[in-house]
Amino acid sequence: MPTQRDYYEVLGVERTASGDEIKRAYRRLAMKWHPDRNPGNTEAEVEFKACAEAYEVLNDPERRARYDKHGHAGLRQTPGHDFRSMHVEDIFSMFQDIFGGMGGGGGGGRRGVARGYDLETEVELTLEEVLTGAEREVEFKRLDVCQTCTGSGAKPGSKPASCPTCGGHGQVQQTGFGGMFRMVTTCPNCRGRRTVITDKCADCRGQGRVPLQRKLSVKIPAGISDGQVVRITGEGEPPPPEVSATGEGPRGDLHVVVRVRDHERFEREGTTLVTVQPIAFAQAALGATIRLKTLDGEHDLVVEPGTQHGDVYPIAGQGLPDLRTKKRGDLNVIMQLVVPRKLTEAQRKLLTEYASTERLNVNRDAPSLWKKVKDTLSG
Repeated sequence: MPTQRDYYEVLGVERTASGDEIKRAYRRLAMKWHPDRNPGNTEAEVEFKACAEAYEVLNDPERRARYDKHGHAGLRQTPGHDFRSMHVEDIFSMFQDIFGGMGGGGGGGRRGVARGYDLETEVELTLEEVLTGAEREVEFKRLDVCQTCTGSGAKPGSKPASCPTCGGHGQVQQTGFGGMFRMVTTCPNCRGRRTVITDKCADCRGQGRVPLQRKLSVKIPAGISDGQVVRITGEGEPPPPEVSATGEGPRGDLHVVVRVRDHERFEREGTTLVTVQPIAFAQAALGATIRLKTLDGEHDLVVEPGTQHGDVYPIAGQGLPDLRTKKRGDLNVIMQLVVPRKLTEAQRKLLTEYASTERLNVNRDAPSLWKKVKDTLSG
């Protein structure tokens, strides 16, 4: 399971940091790692998005409290935006209150068709549920179009006014180095919406969006691996107000990240399961039938006479299903010879008698074994 970074370490702040300290730290690091300042550096973009993810959590008092108490596991039912798949300019647009009039870089504007933001949440499965598939109910909060003002942000009966700063264009031009170049950036007054609200809607406070609780039942297919994502199309947020006040346009998606809980008996290698089966010396030497626990129930495993420590017995079709073909892998059973720490008098007598016969063979075979060892070392 991949290790998730601590959000406080990502932003370089103490756990007792105030909201202003967190905001300043995020702004500094976001400008440091901005891809436009690090062209061709994929690590910089990863850091930039990691900072945005950390800030979104630590800037929200409710989500921060959950994170402080339970870590990343506490955020599974309070999803945030999926910054890893989000464009850099969209991230700047989300946090315009921090960056002010600074745009996402070259002023090329938003790219592609106007689309809402993706959200991300997590669910945890057992290995048994990976075998059969599962269904999980996820509850999350997302921003939706305010029904009172239909997304305009204005009080019903009033209308937004054209922004006096940008003249209703949503962007402004800035010059630098004695007028040698011009840069188009998002308007700091209307934040790209082209209009300003003079009489705000009481429900959304002029934002045009309100947080709403959403509950969904999500089907997780059999064979899924830890870290894989189930995408629920159209369950993300509508396009932001600066793109579409009424929310017209495709919604983002909800990404449900699957985490698979460690199992006490089995390790997973793709569709193959691996387990260790303890056996006694007599079982290994004479052979035996062992009742083995599998994910399906119980299985009788025939151990051949002369089985050695570390021998592997594959059981076909007792592993996990392939996500696409549904064909099941194998269960590899590794034999582990267990030497008893204490013996009864009867056991000691029997083993002593056996040892008297075994010692002759050991003495007889020792020279040839030592020769093999020397050949191996010299080779």
